[in-house]
Amino acid sequence: MSTLESVIWHVLGYAAMPVIILTGFLAVAVVSLWLLSFGKDKSTHHS
Repeated sequence: MSTLESVIWHVLGYAAMPVIILTGFLAVAVVSLWLLSFGKDKSTHHS
């Protein structure tokens, strides 16, 4: 493996973990907001 290939694989390896963590966080946030939207009172009529 050349030095360039080694550098590329190291960069991809170190970049994978934050991408996986952030993607998981965003997915959980979206699903949570979607589930919470079912319980929200849709009527804004206050009297």
